[in-house]
Amino acid sequence: MSDAAALLHPGAPDSVVLLHVPHSSRAIPADVRAGIVLDDRELETELDHITDAHTARIAAGAAGAARLTPWRFENRLSRLVVDPERFPDEREEMLARGMGAVYTRTTHRAELRPAGFDGGRLLERYFHPYARAITDAVEERLAAVGRAIILDVHSYPAKALPYELHGDGPRPPICLGTDAFHTPPALLDAAREAFADFGGTALDSPFAGTYVPLRYYGKDARVGALMVEIRRDLYMSEPGGPAGPGLEALARALAALVDRLSL
Repeated sequence: MSDAAALLHPGAPDSVVLLHVPHSSRAIPADVRAGIVLDDRELETELDHITDAHTARIAAGAAGAARLTPWRFENRLSRLVVDPERFPDEREEMLARGMGAVYTRTTHRAELRPAGFDGGRLLERYFHPYARAITDAVEERLAAVGRAIILDVHSYPAKALPYELHGDGPRPPICLGTDAFHTPPALLDAAREAFADFGGTALDSPFAGTYVPLRYYGKDARVGALMVEIRRDLYMSEPGGPAGPGLEALARALAALVDRLSL
């Protein structure tokens, strides 16, 4: 895959679970950095707010604790390069905030890239290869075991940021993002049980939906999917601070979910 934008960590040959970690990295290649108008201090502040800090550690801890090791697909670059979970076209509602697949605005609605910026080169270099690679990873699970379950591992701030379209709704400790086609009731029940000890779960607030590669989206029920959005004050100092003891507990809970899905 171009520029090592993602890394697939192999799991057990018979595991159905793929942990997807799209927003944990702060890395930005130098030539991409040159197209961002923020100064270095401003960029570090933006990365503090936009990065799902430490979620790669949570996923790695879960993989290590699970009885049957899940596969992990990890984005090695910041979502300020491209956001692999956005639609790359007019279907993406976050275009209204300047935060489609290639962001032009920050979390606080300031300019990130200059007016008229053409994100096509970034889509070709990063977005489309990433999409092909995760599609291949799902296809491999389907070929090997006949089904795949994508657990999308995210975090979100305790207080809404200005870019959020639905920030006025509940902000539970654990938000479970669902899809009517790809999130069956048994998957949702397993997640509620696994995260029962963190003060409550809620559905699709403040963030809704879950990630499924477009090849399978709305077409193949063998692909299950759930987004796990963890409120950051459960495990870290906001914004962008170090992880605390809650990280290990969340990793164990995610491992418990993986174990339930592996039965």
